[in-house]
Amino acid sequence: MTKLLTFILAILLLFTILRPSFAEIKSLKIISDSRSMILFERFGFTHTGHATLYVSSVSVLSSLASPDPSRLGFFLLAEESLIQVLVELQQNPSLCVLDSKYINLLFTFRDLSPPPHSSFNHSYPITSPNEYSLFFANCAPESTVSMDVHTELYNLDGRGLVKDYLSAGLTLLPALYFFFSVLYFAFFAFWGYICLTNKKSVHRIHTVMGLLVIMKALNLLCAAEDKHYVKVTGTPHGWDVLFYIFQFIRVVLLFSVIVLIGTGWSFLKPFLQEKEKKVLMIVIPLQVLANVASIVIGETGPFIKDWVTWNQVFLLVDIICCCAIIFPIVWSIRSLRETSKTDGKAARNLAKLTLFRQFYIVVIGYLYFTRIVVFALRTISAYKYQWVANAVEEIVSLAFYVVIFYMFRPVEKNEYFVLDDEEEEAAELALRDEEFEL
Repeated sequence: MTKLLTFILAILLLFTILRPSFAEIKSLKIISDSRSMILFERFGFTHTGHATLYVSSVSVLSSLASPDPSRLGFFLLAEESLIQVLVELQQNPSLCVLDSKYINLLFTFRDLSPPPHSSFNHSYPITSPNEYSLFFANCAPESTVSMDVHTELYNLDGRGLVKDYLSAGLTLLPALYFFFSVLYFAFFAFWGYICLTNKKSVHRIHTVMGLLVIMKALNLLCAAEDKHYVKVTGTPHGWDVLFYIFQFIRVVLLFSVIVLIGTGWSFLKPFLQEKEKKVLMIVIPLQVLANVASIVIGETGPFIKDWVTWNQVFLLVDIICCCAIIFPIVWSIRSLRETSKTDGKAARNLAKLTLFRQFYIVVIGYLYFTRIVVFALRTISAYKYQWVANAVEEIVSLAFYVVIFYMFRPVEKNEYFVLDDEEEEAAELALRDEEFEL
């Protein structure tokens, strides 16, 4: 029973952190599964919500006596009832969760049609609006279950005619993602204009930065189409494939741009040092692994046995990459401090140090907001307002892009690198100041 409690807490915590959004029409196959609990979906229902389940080809094998069919079944669990169920199971470890008074029991295997079909099909109206998790429970000891499961979770519109397959808190995502994709397309056009009007100051890094913006725009456009088709039809109609492709390119480019800017590549020096190359060689393969984990998480669900493991891989890799991209910035700041002591260009070096110190702060702030603050918002937001965390994440990301692109824009008379000789003396004093540290 301890394992059961750990399982429930781990799964629901990962749902809170990542908020995965699956197509709300699912056809799944469970084969010889001995788990006592299987989480299928988490969905926010309105007062017009419905949950449709079709279970077929059911077979239960046990090494003991023939299992009691009433000990296996499906139920919905509201988020507010989770703690009460856990306390109830702790107080009575022998209690089957299907007997809990805090769950909404849908059906047990006693309700199945007789063999050989062994199926059940029913649609349940949701009478109490809330965010529910759909579970399968197996309280029969030493038994394995095989079955085909088809689920449809949706809310109806005000007239009760149109189905909305997105969770109540995510129904605004298509419009939200499309709006931000338009902003990024406009951003890309403006960046192209700046590069064309300042051709002499354009470096290779500026081309990579432009590529990053267009990939972000295409990623958001595909996300909008993906969510739109899920909302209307329950399936993404192939847009999820394009979404994952552009997401992979965008994430790899984002981390690469941060590393390359942090090293000063192309605008301060035309090459990368060996240790800087090693950072890229670490970050890029890790991002490949992270995107594989993201695809597995998004295209399967918590019903697969290794779903928790893939989530842990994704979170671990993300943390490692976030830490790795900080090192080149720190190295550049230290290198500039050392150079400033010998080359006699105090004002210029002070400007570069100020620039990289600001860049360091901006990157740390971006990572903090998108990893910590957004997670906090997803945790405390009511299920109807889950979209707020997505909106905040996109606003912070856009602000990050704008600030970074402004700081390293291709301007011929960049305020950071064109300084008067009169500033040399003041700059030398500033560089001697031991407080000019991170």
